Amino acid sequence: MKTVLARITGLLPHRGDLAQMRRDPRRDLLAGLTVAIVALPLALGFGVSSGLGAEAGLATAVVAGALAAVFGGSNLQVSGPTGAMTVVLVPIAAEYGPTGVLSVGLLAGLMIVALAVARAGKYMQYVPAPVVEGFTFGIACVIGFQQVPNALGVAKPEAENTVVAAGQALAEFARHPNWTAVGLAVGVVVVMLAGARWRPTVPFSILAVIAATVVVQVAGLDEAKPIGALPSGLPAPSLAFLDLGALGSLLSSAVAVAALGALESLLSASAADGMTVGQKHDPDRELFGQGLANIAAPLFGGVPATGAIARTAVNVRSGAGSRLAALTHAAVLAVIVFAAAPMVSRIPLAALAGVLLATAVRMVEVGSLKAMARATRSDAVILVSTAVATLALDLVYAVIIGLVAAGALALRAVARQARFDQVPLDRGDHGAEEHLLLAEHIVAYRIDGPLFFAAAHRFLLELTEVADVRVVILRMSRVSTIDATGALVLRDVVEKLNRRGIAVMTSGIRPGHRRVLDSVGALDLLRLEGREFATTPEAIRAARGHLETVGILPAAPPRKNDVTSEETVR
Repeated sequence: MKTVLARITGLLPHRGDLAQMRRDPRRDLLAGLTVAIVALPLALGFGVSSGLGAEAGLATAVVAGALAAVFGGSNLQVSGPTGAMTVVLVPIAAEYGPTGVLSVGLLAGLMIVALAVARAGKYMQYVPAPVVEGFTFGIACVIGFQQVPNALGVAKPEAENTVVAAGQALAEFARHPNWTAVGLAVGVVVVMLAGARWRPTVPFSILAVIAATVVVQVAGLDEAKPIGALPSGLPAPSLAFLDLGALGSLLSSAVAVAALGALESLLSASAADGMTVGQKHDPDRELFGQGLANIAAPLFGGVPATGAIARTAVNVRSGAGSRLAALTHAAVLAVIVFAAAPMVSRIPLAALAGVLLATAVRMVEVGSLKAMARATRSDAVILVSTAVATLALDLVYAVIIGLVAAGALALRAVARQARFDQVPLDRGDHGAEEHLLLAEHIVAYRIDGPLFFAAAHRFLLELTEVADVRVVILRMSRVSTIDATGALVLRDVVEKLNRRGIAVMTSGIRPGHRRVLDSVGALDLLRLEGREFATTPEAIRAARGHLETVGILPAAPPRKNDVTSEETVR
């Protein structure tokens, strides 16, 4: 218990955070204002896409954004609703309704806090880059397909798969076209993408949304559906949504949300570190902050949140240096919620769809995708499999599939490094004629690299095909690692060759490998026959003695200097 309390205490904010916030508050305030302007349409759009409405997106951006800024492990991270999380929430909302989404968010927050206390943040470094790139590309595609119905101005289809739903929306649009919605969405996309290339520091997303709203109001375009009424403020915190009887059925969904929240937040924090000099986030503290944010957001009607890569990047590029910028972003959005709800409610859904379509396009780093695809065939396979799984299944399964593919291909590469080569016998003090005679009956193999499950059976196949010899010497000093499968294979080799009348001798077994070999009885088998040796010359002498014993070689006459050099590769 004391250990857990000590870990929690170490995850709490400290004086250094406050000192950093005092260094250049003006720059942080301006950065926070810029991020808030960019985040407003994204928060509204992701709230609508999640199925809980624009007000849920705003509540998440305010509550989760503030708490993650205070308790998180990054000075630059900006948190809130994201496209990746929305992709996971849509099927949950369809199956369990808004209360299910809020309950899942609360459970996921508790799980992320537990991950922080367990110090699981460090394991993020083991996620391969192709998995991350494939995951990001898949998310961008899913977000894009999700926006098709609103961009076309048609009702959202019931299909669960986003690709299928987009196809159904296109069919509905063909029957009843809504060119007003299409024009608004395309206009916002063009303004955002062209504006970002022209003036990257200008928040063209909010300018495009304002322009679209003004056009709709002035022209009286009834075909453009608005967001709808928003509450003028945040609701009072409440646990009324929590149904204790339904928590068991929501547990698997909560695990998926927690896994995604942790993964995306740590990815975003790592990206922020890479865009700056001298900044380094604390992964466990970042998980702690995200966990608290996800516990609190549902109490105010918000959806699960994560660190947002797009908003974090804007924060860094705007000159933020401390967590004061992220706090300012949350405060500005809170003011908008209280003061400008009537104006926000008039924003057309098609305009928000355009914002998210442009965001999806900007998420795709073509250069990174090309680099991964060209690196190795394995990297390309991992990237494509992760992206396809993201589209066809869900994000958590996609990451799992990507990690499994990466692990399998890595094991395959390691297994290929294992070498099993026949090597000539060391001459020692044998004459040429005697050496040739020995070579007719003794074969030596050197095993290089790992002897584990992925490579061991190839080793077994090659050895059991040995013929026309009476002794096999296995030189094992270059075996880098050995597992239970490798040890079992070695034991099987010894037993099978012995049954064929071929003696097996080993040399150079490392001390660290003895325990594994001993556990399966391989070492006992060699010891009983007295066929385990420290060096290869000793094994060769024993092999010659064995051949003399069975009458294949004549007994060697005693010599005065019968000393075999030990100076040979084991």
